Amino acid sequence: MGDIGEIFKLGIPWTHLVIRAVIIYVVFFVGLRLFGKRELGQFTTFDLVLVLLVANALQPAITGPDNSVTGGAIIITILLVFNRAVALLRSRWPWFDALIEPPPTVVVQDGQISKPALEKEGLSETDVEMAIREHGVDKLSDVKEAVLENDGSISVVTKGSGARYRRRRRVRFLKR
Repeated sequence: MGDIGEIFKLGIPWTHLVIRAVIIYVVFFVGLRLFGKRELGQFTTFDLVLVLLVANALQPAITGPDNSVTGGAIIITILLVFNRAVALLRSRWPWFDALIEPPPTVVVQDGQISKPALEKEGLSETDVEMAIREHGVDKLSDVKEAVLENDGSISVVTKGSGARYRRRRRVRFLKR
C-alpha cells in the first residue's frame, strides 16, 4: 500500500492549475455565448451529449498531468470564485453585463413574425408558434410582442384591453 500523502501531491505547480482553469472557463463561456440563447433555454438530449463530451474533452486541458485531490480542490475553488467574480462584475458594471449577456430579441411584433430575428437566433416559425400556444394564445395575430429573452424563454404580450404579459420559463424547441 502506497503513501496516503501521494493523493494530495500536486503533479504541476498550483499556479498552472489556476491559469488553466481560468482560460478554459473563458473559452467555454465564449463558446456557449456564441452557441446562442435557444440552446441555453432548453436542453435536449443532443445538447446534454454535447456538454458531457465537451466537459470530458476539457478535463485534461484543465488538469494537465495532475490527478491529485489537491489539484481538483484548487480547480473547483478557482472555478467557483471566478464565476462569483463574473457575477459581481455583472451587477456592478452594466457595460460588462451587456458584454457577456445576450440582449433579448423581438421575434413577433404586432402579430408579424420577424424572419431576420428567427434566422439570427436559429428558430423556425413553428418554434415561435408553438411557444405562443404554450402561453395560451390561439392566434399569432393576437400577439402584440413576443421576445426571446436572454435565458432562452419567450415572453408574450397580447393585444387588447389591458394587454396581458405572459412568460413561461420552459419553452420547448424542436431541433432540426
